[in-house]
Amino acid sequence: MIRHCVFIRFKDSVSSEERASILADIAALQSHVPGYLSVDIGANVSPEALGRGYTNAFMIDFVNAAARDAYLVHPAHEKAGGRIVAATDGGIDGIFVYDFKMGG
Repeated sequence: MIRHCVFIRFKDSVSSEERASILADIAALQSHVPGYLSVDIGANVSPEALGRGYTNAFMIDFVNAAARDAYLVHPAHEKAGGRIVAATDGGIDGIFVYDFKMGG
């Protein structure tokens, strides 16, 4: 299983409603991408002050790397990704992505 972790540093000007809409687009991809098992979405609530400005995140579990790769090139992912980049502080620099293999 592959866990795909995405951390987002939204611009302050992006409303909570727009943030929710963007993240809902990511969640909606589950019904279009075989092997997309689950998604967890949330705001940073850590008291440690180590978030480096990343305000929101989502983590998607995929059955394997092939399912993750299909998600990455899916047109709906590209559209949602474009919305994320446009809404982040610094564009692509406002996003941190980290994938790892679960159980290994």
